[in-house]
Amino acid sequence: MAEPIINIQDIKRNFTLGSEVVHVLKGVNLTINKGEYVALMGPSGSGKSTLMNLLGCLDTPTSGHYILNNKDVSTMKDDELADIRNKEIGFVFQTFNLLPRTTALDNVALPMIYAGKNSSERKIRATEVLTQVGLSDRMDHEPNQLSGGQRQRVAVARALVNHPSIILADEPTGNLDTKTSIEIMGLFNEIHAKGNTVILVTHEEDIAAYAHRIIRLRDGVIESDTQNTAKQY
Repeated sequence: MAEPIINIQDIKRNFTLGSEVVHVLKGVNLTINKGEYVALMGPSGSGKSTLMNLLGCLDTPTSGHYILNNKDVSTMKDDELADIRNKEIGFVFQTFNLLPRTTALDNVALPMIYAGKNSSERKIRATEVLTQVGLSDRMDHEPNQLSGGQRQRVAVARALVNHPSIILADEPTGNLDTKTSIEIMGLFNEIHAKGNTVILVTHEEDIAAYAHRIIRLRDGVIESDTQNTAKQY
């Protein structure tokens, strides 16, 4: 039987702008099971970025509950959320977010410092994941010595390094050309095939087509939640 990794119950998120309260998420209910591959879509202003920030424990809801791996994270304090983020969630961003004058190996090892791993553990594990993403010959290169696709592979390796429960990718191909985008999405397919839960936030239909389930947001609510029968491989 499928086991939920994410269970969101009547999540609302309001923002106060001056004297006005903006209701961005208006009661979202969502369950994602371990090992699913989900695309989160929606036009600008639909609430998808706000939902992604909540899923990634970068923000907390105004009301409702978010159960992540059997823990209610919706009421956690900032330091508790930081700990959850580091242990449970691997982030991949459109802009790569790599440290510029730092090697690929050290960029990938960074989350392990926060996790309290010693330097030999960090080097072994960072080498392992860089090899997994096809960069065993680029470990000593800094980001400016790498192509856009290679930089994103470093970012993916960094996301994997702490054995997270979820890989959360925000527009991961937004800065890449078509050929490189296909390569990176192939990498996500491999990661998912190894048992990782992958959540992809995108506005591009051809990128969402790689996911097995597509959730569409509009005006702060889930408009549709469908299985994708025409998956890209």
